[in-house]
Amino acid sequence: MAAFRSGLLVLTTPLASMAPRLAPILSSAARLVNHTLYVHLQPGLSLAGPAQPQSSPVQATFEVLDFITHLYAGAERHRDLDVRILLTNIQAKSAFLPPLTSSVQNLAHPPEVVLTDFQTLDGSQYNPVKQQLERYATSCYSCCPQLSSVLLYPDYETGELSTEPLDIPLPSIRPASPVSRSPKQPVRGYHRGAVGGTFDRLHNAHKVLLSVACVLAQEQLVVGVADKDLLKSKLLPELLQPYAERVEHLSEFLVDIKPSLTFDIVPLLDPYGPAGTDPSLEFLVVSEETYRGGMAVNRFRLENGLEELALYQIQLLKDHSHKENEEDKVSSSSFRQRMLGNLLRPPNKRPELPSNLYVLGLTGISGSGKSSVAQRLKSLGAFVIDSDQLGHRAYAPGGPAYQPVVEAFGTDILHKDGLINRKVLGSRVFGNKKQLKILTDIMWPVIAKLAREEMDLAVAQRKTVCIIDAAVLLEAGWQNMVHEVWTVVIPETEAVRRIVERDGLSEAAAQSRLQSQMRGQQLVEQSHVVLSTLWEPHVTQQQVEKAWDLLQKRLPETLQARDQHLSSL
Repeated sequence: MAAFRSGLLVLTTPLASMAPRLAPILSSAARLVNHTLYVHLQPGLSLAGPAQPQSSPVQATFEVLDFITHLYAGAERHRDLDVRILLTNIQAKSAFLPPLTSSVQNLAHPPEVVLTDFQTLDGSQYNPVKQQLERYATSCYSCCPQLSSVLLYPDYETGELSTEPLDIPLPSIRPASPVSRSPKQPVRGYHRGAVGGTFDRLHNAHKVLLSVACVLAQEQLVVGVADKDLLKSKLLPELLQPYAERVEHLSEFLVDIKPSLTFDIVPLLDPYGPAGTDPSLEFLVVSEETYRGGMAVNRFRLENGLEELALYQIQLLKDHSHKENEEDKVSSSSFRQRMLGNLLRPPNKRPELPSNLYVLGLTGISGSGKSSVAQRLKSLGAFVIDSDQLGHRAYAPGGPAYQPVVEAFGTDILHKDGLINRKVLGSRVFGNKKQLKILTDIMWPVIAKLAREEMDLAVAQRKTVCIIDAAVLLEAGWQNMVHEVWTVVIPETEAVRRIVERDGLSEAAAQSRLQSQMRGQQLVEQSHVVLSTLWEPHVTQQQVEKAWDLLQKRLPETLQARDQHLSSL
Protein backbone atom coordinates (compact mmCIF):
# COMPACT_ATOMS: atom_id res chain seq x y z
CA MET A 1 0.00 0.00 0.00
CA ALA A 2 1.29 3.46 -0.90
CA ALA A 3 2.56 5.60 1.95
CA PHE A 4 0.69 8.74 2.99
CA ARG A 5 2.57 11.87 4.03
CA SER A 6 0.26 12.63 7.00
CA GLY A 7 -2.20 10.59 8.99
CA LEU A 8 -4.50 10.58 12.01
CA LEU A 9 -4.45 7.58 14.35
CA VAL A 10 -7.61 7.23 16.48
CA LEU A 11 -6.92 5.02 19.49
CA THR A 12 -10.05 3.40 20.97
CA THR A 13 -8.64 0.64 23.20
CA PRO A 14 -9.04 1.20 26.96
CA LEU A 15 -5.80 2.56 28.45
CA ALA A 16 -5.32 -0.42 30.76
CA SER A 17 -5.06 -2.70 27.70
CA MET A 18 -3.20 -0.29 25.44
CA ALA A 19 0.42 -0.43 26.67
CA PRO A 20 1.32 -3.89 25.29
CA ARG A 21 -0.35 -3.01 21.98
CA LEU A 22 1.39 0.32 21.36
CA ALA A 23 4.50 -0.91 19.55
CA PRO A 24 2.69 -3.07 16.96
CA ILE A 25 0.09 -0.32 16.41
CA LEU A 26 2.81 2.28 15.80
CA SER A 27 4.70 -0.09 13.51
CA SER A 28 1.55 -0.68 11.46
CA ALA A 29 0.88 3.05 11.25
CA ALA A 30 4.50 3.79 10.28
CA ARG A 31 4.17 1.48 7.26
CA LEU A 32 1.37 3.72 5.95
CA VAL A 33 2.42 7.22 7.05
CA ASN A 34 5.90 8.59 6.35
CA HIS A 35 5.97 12.16 7.70
CA THR A 36 3.45 13.34 10.35
CA LEU A 37 1.26 11.04 12.45
CA TYR A 38 -1.33 12.72 14.66
CA VAL A 39 -2.72 10.62 17.52
CA HIS A 40 -6.23 11.16 18.91
CA LEU A 41 -6.97 9.40 22.19
CA GLN A 42 -10.57 8.28 22.67
CA PRO A 43 -10.63 5.10 24.83
CA GLY A 44 -13.88 3.16 24.55
CA LEU A 45 -15.01 4.74 21.27
CA SER A 46 -17.18 2.40 19.19
CA LEU A 47 -17.41 2.78 15.43
CA ALA A 48 -19.77 -0.16 14.94
CA GLY A 49 -23.11 1.47 15.85
CA PRO A 50 -25.48 3.32 13.54
CA ALA A 51 -25.17 6.64 15.39
CA GLN A 52 -22.48 9.13 14.45
CA PRO A 53 -19.76 8.87 17.17
CA GLN A 54 -18.82 12.12 18.89
CA SER A 55 -15.58 13.21 20.51
CA SER A 56 -15.91 13.36 24.29
CA PRO A 57 -13.61 14.70 27.03
CA VAL A 58 -10.95 12.34 28.39
CA GLN A 59 -10.17 12.95 32.06
CA ALA A 60 -6.49 13.82 32.44
CA THR A 61 -5.16 11.38 35.02
CA PHE A 62 -1.60 10.34 35.79
CA GLU A 63 -2.39 7.16 33.85
CA VAL A 64 -3.07 9.32 30.79
CA LEU A 65 0.16 11.27 31.26
CA ASP A 66 2.09 8.00 31.66
CA PHE A 67 0.47 6.73 28.47
CA ILE A 68 1.57 9.87 26.60
CA THR A 69 5.13 9.19 27.76
CA HIS A 70 4.90 5.54 26.68
CA LEU A 71 3.58 6.45 23.27
CA TYR A 72 6.36 8.97 22.59
CA ALA A 73 8.91 6.44 23.88
CA GLY A 74 7.51 3.89 21.43
CA ALA A 75 7.75 6.46 18.65
CA GLU A 76 11.53 6.45 19.13
CA ARG A 77 11.60 3.30 17.00
CA HIS A 78 10.24 5.38 14.13
CA ARG A 79 12.36 8.54 14.35
CA ASP A 80 11.63 9.63 10.80
CA LEU A 81 7.96 9.88 11.76
CA ASP A 82 6.84 13.09 13.46
CA VAL A 83 4.32 11.83 16.05
CA ARG A 84 2.02 14.40 17.70
CA ILE A 85 -0.53 13.46 20.38
CA LEU A 86 -3.49 15.84 20.16
CA LEU A 87 -4.63 17.14 23.55
CA THR A 88 -7.79 19.15 22.82
CA ASN A 89 -10.10 16.51 24.33
CA ILE A 90 -7.82 15.68 27.30
CA GLN A 91 -8.94 17.80 30.24
CA ALA A 92 -7.30 18.35 33.60
CA LYS A 93 -9.33 18.73 36.79
CA SER A 94 -10.21 22.39 37.14
CA ALA A 95 -13.06 24.66 38.14
CA PHE A 96 -12.31 27.04 35.28
CA LEU A 97 -12.11 24.61 32.33
CA PRO A 98 -13.20 26.13 29.04
CA PRO A 99 -15.95 24.04 27.43
CA LEU A 100 -15.03 21.71 24.58
CA THR A 101 -15.78 23.46 21.32
CA SER A 102 -17.56 21.63 18.55
CA SER A 103 -15.57 23.40 15.83
CA VAL A 104 -13.18 21.49 13.60
CA GLN A 105 -9.55 21.87 14.65
CA ASN A 106 -7.08 22.91 11.95
CA LEU A 107 -3.84 20.95 11.74
CA ALA A 108 -0.54 22.04 10.20
CA HIS A 109 -0.44 18.88 8.07
CA PRO A 110 -4.03 17.86 7.24
CA PRO A 111 -4.27 14.04 7.44
CA GLU A 112 -4.51 12.16 4.15
CA VAL A 113 -5.51 8.94 5.91
CA VAL A 114 -7.28 8.11 9.18
CA LEU A 115 -6.22 4.93 10.98
CA THR A 116 -7.63 3.19 14.03
CA ASP A 117 -7.00 0.24 16.32
CA PHE A 118 -10.77 -0.41 16.38
CA GLN A 119 -11.38 -3.84 14.87
CA THR A 120 -14.36 -5.64 13.37
CA LEU A 121 -15.18 -9.20 14.45
CA ASP A 122 -14.26 -10.68 11.08
CA GLY A 123 -11.01 -8.70 10.72
CA SER A 124 -12.11 -7.00 7.52
CA GLN A 125 -11.97 -3.45 6.15
CA TYR A 126 -15.74 -3.16 6.77
CA ASN A 127 -17.00 -0.15 4.81
CA PRO A 128 -19.66 1.15 7.25
CA VAL A 129 -17.04 1.19 10.05
CA LYS A 130 -14.55 3.01 7.81
CA GLN A 131 -17.24 5.53 6.89
CA GLN A 132 -17.98 6.14 10.56
CA LEU A 133 -14.22 6.57 11.17
CA GLU A 134 -13.92 9.12 8.36
CA ARG A 135 -16.97 11.05 9.62
CA TYR A 136 -15.56 11.05 13.14
CA ALA A 137 -12.14 12.27 11.96
CA THR A 138 -13.56 15.09 9.82
CA SER A 139 -15.91 16.20 12.61
CA CYS A 140 -12.84 16.75 14.84
CA TYR A 141 -10.02 17.85 12.54
CA SER A 142 -9.32 19.43 9.18
CA CYS A 143 -8.47 16.55 6.86
CA CYS A 144 -7.59 16.29 3.17
CA PRO A 145 -10.67 16.23 0.89
CA GLN A 146 -9.87 12.75 -0.45
CA LEU A 147 -9.49 11.17 2.99
CA SER A 148 -8.65 7.47 3.06
CA SER A 149 -9.27 5.17 6.03
CA VAL A 150 -7.65 1.96 7.26
CA LEU A 151 -8.53 -0.36 10.14
CA LEU A 152 -5.23 -1.56 11.59
CA TYR A 153 -4.87 -5.24 12.45
CA PRO A 154 -1.41 -5.52 14.02
CA ASP A 155 -0.10 -8.93 15.02
CA TYR A 156 -0.31 -8.52 18.78
CA GLU A 157 1.02 -12.03 19.38
CA THR A 158 4.44 -11.09 18.04
CA GLY A 159 4.33 -7.39 18.92
CA GLU A 160 7.59 -5.57 19.59
CA LEU A 161 6.68 -4.70 23.17
CA SER A 162 6.34 -8.32 24.19
CA THR A 163 10.02 -8.92 23.40
CA GLU A 164 11.50 -5.46 24.03
CA PRO A 165 9.70 -3.67 26.85
CA LEU A 166 9.88 0.09 27.10
CA ASP A 167 12.41 1.11 29.73
CA ILE A 168 10.25 3.71 31.48
CA PRO A 169 9.78 3.41 35.23
CA LEU A 170 6.31 4.12 36.53
CA PRO A 171 5.27 6.70 37.43
CA SER A 172 6.92 8.53 34.54
CA ILE A 173 5.44 11.90 35.57
CA ARG A 174 5.02 13.01 39.14
CA PRO A 175 4.45 16.18 41.10
CA ALA A 176 7.63 16.97 42.97
CA SER A 177 6.08 16.53 46.39
CA PRO A 178 5.95 13.79 49.04
CA VAL A 179 2.27 13.19 48.24
CA SER A 180 1.81 9.80 46.60
CA ARG A 181 -0.08 9.60 43.33
CA SER A 182 -2.16 6.83 41.83
CA PRO A 183 -2.75 6.13 38.10
CA LYS A 184 -6.43 7.08 38.31
CA GLN A 185 -5.75 10.29 40.22
CA PRO A 186 -6.96 13.35 38.23
CA VAL A 187 -4.30 15.83 37.22
CA ARG A 188 -4.89 19.35 38.48
CA GLY A 189 -5.26 22.16 35.95
CA TYR A 190 -3.66 25.58 36.36
CA HIS A 191 -4.26 28.94 34.72
CA ARG A 192 -0.64 29.56 33.72
CA GLY A 193 2.63 27.70 33.83
CA ALA A 194 6.07 27.45 32.30
CA VAL A 195 8.49 25.03 30.70
CA GLY A 196 11.95 25.61 29.29
CA GLY A 197 14.64 23.97 27.20
CA THR A 198 16.88 24.27 24.17
CA PHE A 199 14.37 22.46 21.92
CA ASP A 200 16.95 21.78 19.23
CA ARG A 201 15.59 19.40 16.58
CA LEU A 202 12.35 18.82 18.45
CA HIS A 203 12.32 15.17 19.53
CA ASN A 204 10.08 12.81 21.47
CA ALA A 205 11.50 13.65 24.90
CA HIS A 206 10.79 17.33 24.21
CA LYS A 207 7.26 16.35 23.18
CA VAL A 208 6.63 14.60 26.51
CA LEU A 209 7.80 17.68 28.43
CA LEU A 210 5.67 20.04 26.32
CA SER A 211 2.60 17.77 26.30
CA VAL A 212 2.50 17.50 30.09
CA ALA A 213 2.84 21.28 30.36
CA CYS A 214 -0.02 21.71 27.85
CA VAL A 215 -2.28 19.34 29.81
CA LEU A 216 -1.61 21.25 33.05
CA ALA A 217 -2.07 24.73 31.56
CA GLN A 218 -5.63 25.90 30.86
CA GLU A 219 -5.01 29.45 29.67
CA GLN A 220 -1.37 30.29 29.01
CA LEU A 221 1.94 28.47 28.72
CA VAL A 222 5.23 30.36 28.83
CA VAL A 223 7.94 28.48 26.94
CA GLY A 224 11.55 29.58 27.48
CA VAL A 225 13.92 28.69 24.64
CA ALA A 226 17.62 28.73 25.55
CA ASP A 227 19.71 31.23 23.60
CA LYS A 228 23.10 33.00 23.57
CA ASP A 229 25.15 32.36 26.74
CA LEU A 230 23.04 29.33 27.72
CA LEU A 231 24.14 27.59 24.49
CA LYS A 232 27.89 27.89 25.06
CA SER A 233 28.14 24.73 27.16
CA LYS A 234 26.16 22.62 24.69
CA LEU A 235 27.88 19.83 22.79
CA LEU A 236 28.59 20.85 19.18
CA PRO A 237 26.85 24.24 19.56
CA GLU A 238 27.85 25.06 15.97
CA LEU A 239 25.24 22.55 14.78
CA LEU A 240 22.38 23.92 16.88
CA GLN A 241 19.41 25.14 14.87
CA PRO A 242 19.14 28.95 14.90
CA TYR A 243 16.82 30.35 17.58
CA ALA A 244 14.19 31.45 15.04
CA GLU A 245 14.10 27.99 13.46
CA ARG A 246 13.71 26.26 16.84
CA VAL A 247 10.87 28.65 17.76
CA GLU A 248 9.14 28.04 14.42
CA HIS A 249 9.09 24.24 14.87
CA LEU A 250 8.12 24.57 18.53
CA SER A 251 5.25 26.93 17.78
CA GLU A 252 3.82 24.68 15.07
CA PHE A 253 3.90 21.66 17.39
CA LEU A 254 2.26 23.50 20.31
CA VAL A 255 -0.53 25.07 18.25
CA ASP A 256 -1.20 21.66 16.68
CA ILE A 257 -1.56 19.76 19.95
CA LYS A 258 -3.55 22.36 21.93
CA PRO A 259 -4.68 25.44 19.99
CA SER A 260 -6.90 26.68 22.83
CA LEU A 261 -3.82 27.76 24.82
CA THR A 262 -2.03 31.07 24.51
CA PHE A 263 1.68 30.38 24.01
CA ASP A 264 4.30 32.93 25.02
CA ILE A 265 7.60 31.71 23.53
CA VAL A 266 10.51 33.78 24.82
CA PRO A 267 14.33 33.59 24.71
CA LEU A 268 15.84 32.05 27.82
CA LEU A 269 18.96 34.07 28.62
CA ASP A 270 19.61 33.07 32.24
CA PRO A 271 18.94 29.94 34.33
CA TYR A 272 15.78 31.40 35.93
CA GLY A 273 14.01 33.01 33.00
CA PRO A 274 10.37 34.09 33.36
CA ALA A 275 9.77 31.26 35.86
CA GLY A 276 11.91 33.14 38.37
CA THR A 277 10.18 36.50 38.07
CA ASP A 278 6.62 36.13 36.76
CA PRO A 279 4.15 36.28 39.68
CA SER A 280 1.27 34.95 37.57
CA LEU A 281 2.88 31.55 36.93
CA GLU A 282 1.69 28.59 39.01
CA PHE A 283 3.67 25.55 37.83
CA LEU A 284 6.92 24.54 36.14
CA VAL A 285 7.56 21.30 34.26
CA VAL A 286 11.13 19.97 34.57
CA SER A 287 13.00 16.81 33.64
CA GLU A 288 15.09 14.60 35.91
CA GLU A 289 18.13 16.57 34.74
CA THR A 290 16.66 20.00 35.34
CA TYR A 291 14.87 19.24 38.63
CA ARG A 292 17.62 20.95 40.65
CA GLY A 293 17.23 23.97 38.41
CA GLY A 294 13.50 23.97 39.24
CA MET A 295 14.32 23.93 42.93
CA ALA A 296 16.73 26.84 42.40
CA VAL A 297 13.94 28.77 40.63
CA ASN A 298 11.69 28.30 43.65
CA ARG A 299 14.41 29.46 46.06
CA PHE A 300 14.93 32.52 43.87
CA ARG A 301 11.17 33.24 43.88
CA LEU A 302 10.97 32.92 47.67
CA GLU A 303 13.94 35.27 48.07
CA ASN A 304 12.07 37.81 45.96
CA GLY A 305 8.74 37.50 47.74
CA LEU A 306 7.01 35.28 45.17
CA GLU A 307 5.13 32.04 45.77
CA GLU A 308 6.79 28.75 44.89
CA LEU A 309 5.79 27.01 41.68
CA ALA A 310 4.32 23.51 41.67
CA LEU A 311 7.06 21.37 40.11
CA TYR A 312 6.23 18.44 37.82
CA GLN A 313 9.15 16.16 37.06
CA ILE A 314 9.34 14.12 33.83
CA GLN A 315 11.36 10.92 33.46
CA LEU A 316 13.99 10.89 30.73
CA LEU A 317 13.38 8.68 27.71
CA LYS A 318 16.00 5.98 27.18
CA ASP A 319 17.77 5.81 23.83
CA HIS A 320 18.25 2.11 23.15
CA SER A 321 20.17 2.76 19.93
CA HIS A 322 22.78 5.18 21.30
CA LYS A 323 26.33 4.68 20.11
CA GLU A 324 29.73 5.19 21.70
CA ASN A 325 30.15 8.65 23.23
CA GLU A 326 26.43 9.35 22.87
CA GLU A 327 24.11 9.81 25.84
CA ASP A 328 21.88 6.89 26.82
CA LYS A 329 18.84 9.18 26.86
CA VAL A 330 16.93 10.67 23.93
CA SER A 331 18.95 13.84 23.41
CA SER A 332 19.53 16.62 20.90
CA SER A 333 23.26 16.29 21.64
CA SER A 334 23.22 12.76 20.25
CA PHE A 335 21.29 13.93 17.19
CA ARG A 336 23.95 16.57 16.54
CA GLN A 337 26.70 13.96 16.89
CA ARG A 338 24.93 11.82 14.29
CA MET A 339 25.06 14.77 11.87
CA LEU A 340 28.86 14.64 11.84
CA GLY A 341 29.99 13.37 8.44
CA ASN A 342 26.57 13.91 6.82
CA LEU A 343 25.99 16.22 3.89
CA LEU A 344 24.26 19.33 5.30
CA ARG A 345 23.58 21.22 2.05
CA PRO A 346 23.80 20.49 -1.69
CA PRO A 347 27.33 20.55 -3.20
CA ASN A 348 28.46 23.44 -5.37
CA LYS A 349 28.56 23.03 -9.14
CA ARG A 350 32.02 23.96 -10.37
CA PRO A 351 32.13 23.56 -14.17
CA GLU A 352 35.40 25.50 -14.27
CA LEU A 353 37.22 22.77 -12.30
CA PRO A 354 38.66 19.65 -13.96
CA SER A 355 35.66 17.48 -14.89
CA ASN A 356 37.34 14.31 -13.62
CA LEU A 357 38.21 15.66 -10.17
CA TYR A 358 36.01 16.34 -7.12
CA VAL A 359 37.50 19.02 -4.85
CA LEU A 360 36.89 19.44 -1.13
CA GLY A 361 38.02 22.39 0.97
CA LEU A 362 39.02 21.33 4.50
CA THR A 363 39.12 24.02 7.17
CA GLY A 364 38.86 24.59 10.93
CA ILE A 365 40.15 26.84 13.68
CA SER A 366 43.70 26.45 14.96
CA GLY A 367 43.96 23.34 17.13
CA SER A 368 40.86 21.74 15.62
CA GLY A 369 42.73 18.68 14.35
CA LYS A 370 42.19 19.64 10.71
CA SER A 371 45.59 18.34 9.57
CA SER A 372 45.03 14.94 11.21
CA VAL A 373 41.70 14.67 9.38
CA ALA A 374 43.49 15.54 6.13
CA GLN A 375 45.93 12.67 6.71
CA ARG A 376 43.06 10.27 7.41
CA LEU A 377 41.41 11.31 4.14
CA LYS A 378 44.74 10.87 2.33
CA SER A 379 44.97 7.29 3.63
CA LEU A 380 41.51 6.66 2.14
CA GLY A 381 42.70 7.75 -1.29
CA ALA A 382 42.34 11.53 -1.44
CA PHE A 383 44.99 13.80 -2.97
CA VAL A 384 45.82 16.42 -0.30
CA ILE A 385 46.98 19.96 -1.10
CA ASP A 386 48.53 21.59 1.98
CA SER A 387 48.05 25.36 1.64
CA ASP A 388 50.71 26.01 4.30
CA GLN A 389 53.27 24.16 2.22
CA LEU A 390 52.19 26.14 -0.82
CA GLY A 391 52.71 29.30 1.22
CA HIS A 392 56.25 28.19 2.14
CA ARG A 393 56.96 27.51 -1.54
CA ALA A 394 55.60 30.93 -2.53
CA TYR A 395 57.76 32.70 0.10
CA ALA A 396 60.97 30.92 -0.94
CA PRO A 397 63.58 32.87 -2.93
CA GLY A 398 62.52 32.68 -6.55
CA GLY A 399 58.97 31.81 -5.51
CA PRO A 400 56.05 33.72 -7.02
CA ALA A 401 55.40 35.75 -3.85
CA TYR A 402 58.99 36.36 -2.73
CA GLN A 403 59.75 39.58 -4.60
CA PRO A 404 56.30 41.22 -4.12
CA VAL A 405 56.46 40.56 -0.33
CA VAL A 406 60.01 41.95 -0.03
CA GLU A 407 59.04 45.04 -2.04
CA ALA A 408 55.95 45.59 0.15
CA PHE A 409 57.59 45.07 3.56
CA GLY A 410 61.29 45.87 3.01
CA THR A 411 64.51 43.88 3.14
CA ASP A 412 64.63 43.98 6.95
CA ILE A 413 62.17 41.03 6.98
CA LEU A 414 64.94 38.83 5.48
CA HIS A 415 67.37 36.46 7.19
CA LYS A 416 71.04 36.88 6.31
CA ASP A 417 70.72 34.04 3.83
CA GLY A 418 67.92 35.89 2.00
CA LEU A 419 65.02 33.80 3.29
CA ILE A 420 61.93 35.63 4.50
CA ASN A 421 61.82 35.66 8.30
CA ARG A 422 58.18 34.70 8.80
CA LYS A 423 58.28 35.60 12.52
CA VAL A 424 59.36 39.15 11.73
CA LEU A 425 56.81 39.38 8.94
CA GLY A 426 54.13 38.00 11.26
CA SER A 427 54.89 40.64 13.91
CA ARG A 428 54.45 43.34 11.24
CA VAL A 429 50.96 42.25 10.24
CA PHE A 430 49.58 40.88 13.50
CA GLY A 431 46.92 43.25 14.83
CA ASN A 432 47.40 45.60 11.87
CA LYS A 433 44.52 45.09 9.46
CA LYS A 434 45.98 47.33 6.77
CA GLN A 435 49.34 45.54 6.71
CA LEU A 436 47.65 42.14 6.88
CA LYS A 437 45.51 42.99 3.86
CA ILE A 438 48.59 43.99 1.89
CA LEU A 439 50.13 40.59 2.65
CA THR A 440 47.01 38.53 1.95
CA ASP A 441 46.35 40.43 -1.29
CA ILE A 442 49.77 39.17 -2.41
CA MET A 443 49.69 35.67 -0.97
CA TRP A 444 46.14 34.36 -1.44
CA PRO A 445 45.96 34.69 -5.25
CA VAL A 446 49.42 33.11 -5.52
CA ILE A 447 48.44 30.15 -3.31
CA ALA A 448 45.18 29.72 -5.25
CA LYS A 449 47.16 29.53 -8.52
CA LEU A 450 49.55 26.98 -7.01
CA ALA A 451 46.57 24.97 -5.72
CA ARG A 452 45.12 24.80 -9.25
CA GLU A 453 48.47 23.51 -10.50
CA GLU A 454 48.33 20.84 -7.79
CA MET A 455 44.84 19.87 -8.98
CA ASP A 456 46.32 19.21 -12.43
CA LEU A 457 48.89 16.97 -10.74
CA ALA A 458 46.07 15.11 -8.97
CA VAL A 459 44.38 14.54 -12.32
CA ALA A 460 47.66 13.28 -13.79
CA GLN A 461 47.88 10.79 -10.91
CA ARG A 462 44.32 9.70 -11.75
CA LYS A 463 42.98 10.77 -8.35
CA THR A 464 39.22 11.21 -8.00
CA VAL A 465 39.04 13.34 -4.83
CA CYS A 466 41.28 16.28 -4.01
CA ILE A 467 41.45 18.04 -0.62
CA ILE A 468 42.58 21.65 -0.15
CA ASP A 469 43.70 21.82 3.48
CA ALA A 470 43.48 25.50 4.44
CA ALA A 471 42.78 27.27 7.72
CA VAL A 472 41.87 30.45 5.79
CA LEU A 473 39.81 28.68 3.11
CA LEU A 474 36.74 30.90 3.61
CA GLU A 475 38.56 34.14 4.44
CA ALA A 476 40.57 33.77 1.22
CA GLY A 477 37.47 33.03 -0.84
CA TRP A 478 38.82 29.64 -1.90
CA GLN A 479 35.42 28.05 -1.34
CA ASN A 480 34.78 29.23 -4.91
CA MET A 481 37.19 26.58 -6.19
CA VAL A 482 35.80 23.57 -4.30
CA HIS A 483 32.66 21.47 -4.63
CA GLU A 484 32.23 21.10 -0.87
CA VAL A 485 33.54 22.77 2.30
CA TRP A 486 34.37 20.36 5.13
CA THR A 487 34.92 21.94 8.56
CA VAL A 488 36.50 20.39 11.67
CA VAL A 489 35.06 21.85 14.90
CA ILE A 490 36.28 21.76 18.47
CA PRO A 491 35.31 23.73 21.61
CA GLU A 492 37.42 26.86 21.92
CA THR A 493 38.65 25.81 25.38
CA GLU A 494 39.96 22.54 23.93
CA ALA A 495 41.56 24.40 21.02
CA VAL A 496 43.40 26.69 23.49
CA ARG A 497 44.64 23.66 25.45
CA ARG A 498 45.94 22.01 22.29
CA ILE A 499 47.65 25.16 21.00
CA VAL A 500 49.39 25.71 24.36
CA GLU A 501 50.55 22.09 24.41
CA ARG A 502 51.59 21.95 20.74
CA ASP A 503 53.12 25.39 20.17
CA GLY A 504 54.30 26.32 23.66
CA LEU A 505 52.25 29.52 23.71
CA SER A 506 50.61 31.09 26.74
CA GLU A 507 46.86 30.74 27.11
CA ALA A 508 46.47 34.44 26.35
CA ALA A 509 48.50 34.11 23.14
CA ALA A 510 46.50 31.05 22.10
CA GLN A 511 43.22 32.89 22.69
CA SER A 512 44.53 35.89 20.76
CA ARG A 513 45.34 33.60 17.81
CA LEU A 514 41.81 32.18 17.83
CA GLN A 515 40.23 35.62 18.04
CA SER A 516 41.98 36.59 14.80
CA GLN A 517 40.30 33.67 12.97
CA MET A 518 36.72 33.00 11.89
CA ARG A 519 34.72 31.32 14.65
CA GLY A 520 33.62 27.72 14.30
CA GLN A 521 29.99 28.85 14.00
CA GLN A 522 30.86 31.10 11.04
CA LEU A 523 32.71 28.25 9.34
CA VAL A 524 29.87 25.78 9.84
CA GLU A 525 27.32 28.19 8.36
CA GLN A 526 29.14 27.83 5.02
CA SER A 527 30.00 24.14 5.32
CA HIS A 528 28.66 21.06 3.58
CA VAL A 529 30.13 18.52 6.02
CA VAL A 530 31.16 18.95 9.66
CA LEU A 531 33.55 16.71 11.61
CA SER A 532 34.94 16.88 15.13
CA THR A 533 38.10 15.54 16.79
CA LEU A 534 36.72 16.02 20.30
CA TRP A 535 36.75 12.32 21.13
CA GLU A 536 39.26 9.48 20.93
CA PRO A 537 41.20 9.02 17.64
CA HIS A 538 39.23 5.91 16.66
CA VAL A 539 35.98 7.91 16.90
CA THR A 540 37.45 10.54 14.57
CA GLN A 541 38.45 7.73 12.21
CA GLN A 542 34.87 6.40 12.24
CA GLN A 543 33.54 9.87 11.41
CA VAL A 544 36.00 10.31 8.54
CA GLU A 545 35.23 6.87 7.11
CA LYS A 546 31.49 7.59 7.32
CA ALA A 547 31.95 10.94 5.56
CA TRP A 548 34.16 9.32 2.91
CA ASP A 549 31.68 6.51 2.25
CA LEU A 550 28.81 8.98 1.89
CA LEU A 551 30.96 11.10 -0.43
CA GLN A 552 31.60 8.12 -2.71
CA LYS A 553 27.83 7.63 -3.09
CA ARG A 554 27.22 11.22 -4.24
CA LEU A 555 30.22 11.61 -6.54
CA PRO A 556 29.17 12.27 -10.13
CA GLU A 557 28.51 8.98 -11.94
CA THR A 558 31.48 9.47 -14.27
CA LEU A 559 33.83 9.76 -11.28
CA GLN A 560 32.22 6.78 -9.51
CA ALA A 561 32.70 4.59 -12.57
CA ARG A 562 36.34 5.63 -12.91
CA ASP A 563 36.95 5.12 -9.18
CA GLN A 564 35.47 1.61 -9.30
CA HIS A 565 37.58 0.81 -12.37
CA LEU A 566 40.78 2.00 -10.68
CA SER A 567 40.03 0.05 -7.48
CA SER A 568 39.62 -3.13 -9.53
CA LEU A 569 43.04 -2.78 -11.18
